[in-house]
Amino acid sequence: MQIGFIGLGNMGAPMAANLAKAGHQVLGFDTAGVTVEGVTHVETASDAVAGADAVITMLPNGAILRAVADQVIPAMSKEAVLIDCSTVDVDSARAVADQAMGAGLLSVDAPVSGGIGGAAAGTLTFMAGGSEAAFAKAAPLFEIMGQKAVHCGEAGAGQAAKICNNMILGVTMIATCEAFALADKLGLDRQKMFDVVSTSSGYSWTMNAYCPAPGVGPQSPADNDYTPGFAAELMLKDLRLSQQAADSADADTPMGQVATSLYEQFVENEDGLGRDFSAMLPRFEKRGRE
Repeated sequence: MQIGFIGLGNMGAPMAANLAKAGHQVLGFDTAGVTVEGVTHVETASDAVAGADAVITMLPNGAILRAVADQVIPAMSKEAVLIDCSTVDVDSARAVADQAMGAGLLSVDAPVSGGIGGAAAGTLTFMAGGSEAAFAKAAPLFEIMGQKAVHCGEAGAGQAAKICNNMILGVTMIATCEAFALADKLGLDRQKMFDVVSTSSGYSWTMNAYCPAPGVGPQSPADNDYTPGFAAELMLKDLRLSQQAADSADADTPMGQVATSLYEQFVENEDGLGRDFSAMLPRFEKRGRE
C-alpha cells in the first residue's frame, strides 16, 4: 500500500518506520522536518496523502487534527481510509469523521496504548471507532503497528475508550500512591504492603504491573528515578480530555475531576513536569494531612 503518515514525533516515527519495514511505501510529513528510516519525506501534508491508499495521523491535539483534516481530506483519493491515531477530544474525532464521510472517505479514530516502547516494538493496542468497512481496511496496518486492535463502535468510540481507560488509570495511580504513603507513615513495610495488596482486593494494574514504589514488584519507571514511561503531563492531557467529554455528555465524574486537579497541581505548580505519572508517590511521601 501507499501510506501517507502525518506527525512523525516520538510515537509516529517508529509507527511509520514499522510500516516501511513491512514493505509499504510510506510518505511522511512533520512540521519539525524529522527523518525516519525507510520513510520518504515530503514538503507538505497534501503531498503525503496524494494517491495514498491510507492516511495515518498522529497529532498533539484536536485543534491540530481539525486543521490537518482541512488540508488533507480534499487531497485524498476517494478509495482511501483516514486513520487518526492521535489522542484527542471525542467531539474533534467525530467532527473529522463527519468531514471525511462528507467527502466520500472511510475514516477510523484509533488512539493507542503502549507508549513509545510499544510503538517501536510494534506491540501497540488500537482502540478503533468507525464503520465496519473502515475498520476492515485499516486492520492490516494495525497488525503491523500493534498486537491488538479492538473495534469499539462508531466514530468517536475509540477516543471514548481511550479516555475512559486513562481516567481509571489516573485515579487508580493516585489511590495506589496515597496508600503507599499512608503505609509508610503507619510503619508498614512496602514489600509486605505489595505482597498483600497485589493478591487481595486492592489488586490493580498500577500496583501489580507498574508499581510506583522503587524496588517493589516488576521493573517500572520508579526504579529509574521516575524517568517517564508515561509522563505526568500526558496523563494530565488525558484526564482533561476525560473531563471535557464528561462536560459534553453531562456525566458526573467526581473522582476524575479530583485526579485532574491533582495532576494539574503536580505538573504545573510542583515538580511533576517531565517525570513519570507514578512520581505522585514521592509527592505524597513529602506531604502531611492538610
